[in-house]
Amino acid sequence: MNLDLTWRLARLHQLIRRALGSLALRGWKGTLKRITELSRVQHDGSAAVDWPVSPAWQDSHSHKHRRMLVVDAIVPNPVRDSGSLRLCMMLRILHQEGWHVDLLADGGHVTVKDATQLNDYGIHLQRGGVMPWLREHGRTLDAVLLCRLSVAAQYLVPSKRLAPKAIRIFDTVDLHFLREMRAAEVSGSRRMKQQSETSRRQELALIRESDISFVVSPVELELLHKELPDSHIELVSNIHDIHGRTTSFSERNGLIFVGGFGHPPNEDAVRWFVAEILPILQTRDSSLHLHVVGDITSEGQRDLTQPGVEIHGRVEDLSSLMNRCKVSIAPLRFGAGVKGKVNMAMSYGLPVVVTSIAAEGMHLVNGHDALIADTATAFADAVWRLCRDEALWVQLSDHGQDNIKRYFSPEIARGTLCKALPASGTATSPGSRAT
Repeated sequence: MNLDLTWRLARLHQLIRRALGSLALRGWKGTLKRITELSRVQHDGSAAVDWPVSPAWQDSHSHKHRRMLVVDAIVPNPVRDSGSLRLCMMLRILHQEGWHVDLLADGGHVTVKDATQLNDYGIHLQRGGVMPWLREHGRTLDAVLLCRLSVAAQYLVPSKRLAPKAIRIFDTVDLHFLREMRAAEVSGSRRMKQQSETSRRQELALIRESDISFVVSPVELELLHKELPDSHIELVSNIHDIHGRTTSFSERNGLIFVGGFGHPPNEDAVRWFVAEILPILQTRDSSLHLHVVGDITSEGQRDLTQPGVEIHGRVEDLSSLMNRCKVSIAPLRFGAGVKGKVNMAMSYGLPVVVTSIAAEGMHLVNGHDALIADTATAFADAVWRLCRDEALWVQLSDHGQDNIKRYFSPEIARGTLCKALPASGTATSPGSRAT
């Protein structure tokens, strides 16, 4: 089959898959509202302006460096979501280790601001379509990193033809089928259950066909090792620097939730907390309030605006809120992967109360690194206890920072990335499999 036709069919299939997933979660009305919200925030970078090129990128643009193309659904923004932060930190490490990194956004919307921000990470943001770029530059590539199911499903096959010497890497970001399966369990949606089964078949097939696949959670790693024992799968989890705490227990008040509503588990978590958990807490202390940080739909903002809830939207610098609030919450009822909101709070020494879903893959021990609770009453009790017990608060603050150093530091990620993708010498060759 013609390569362009193959790609167009794969693209159409992914658009349909995502639309069906949205319908299963949000219904027709919610899906149309989501499309409207996305159209408002999309931007284009088609203006004829000088495209910034950083000294860091110029230094790597030579035949001495191995060359990698990264394709993600949209331009990563480390302020917007934890997946973007992880990708930018990961690519910074690869740049530091000698890789020349180009990035294309499958959505096509890029700006000079995007390019300037990514240059700080040693990433060169390219403009234009993925297929034309691969045709022109594919034979110069040593690796192609495809982020997320929707991207890998479109470009894994073309990359084999157009970048024949490149290692093909599928970064799952989180296992979509696992997240969708859990969403189906919470919602009782038969349509979402069917969607998760379709995603499962696609993701497992992509992992089989890739030279290397990345997962973020040890739970996902174990699951895939059982399903696909012959595939090369590496754990590259979230990556965070330690910021530390700058204010004491007595100087803080309030709760914080970080996460955009474009990710369905986040919206469900906030709505559940505000509807069932916050009222319990406010009967004990009417002044207790919640800060909600992250991109939020106009409908979500309207529904959640009430006494005791402050909607901030996207915040460029979280340090002020992280050092002002007393407890970070992650009341997630479904999801997969690891939770950047939990990592981020712990990196600031801010103790967290989480559900078992939010704790998955995070190496957390209840009462040692965090408090874990799954019912509305138990979650409220855990938050209340942490707001009143300074000794426990300090213990969780200290142990949370230790958790980041041990499992989520740049050096942990560097070791895995350098093993899988050395900047020189022999790496996994296209078509090979780990034994």
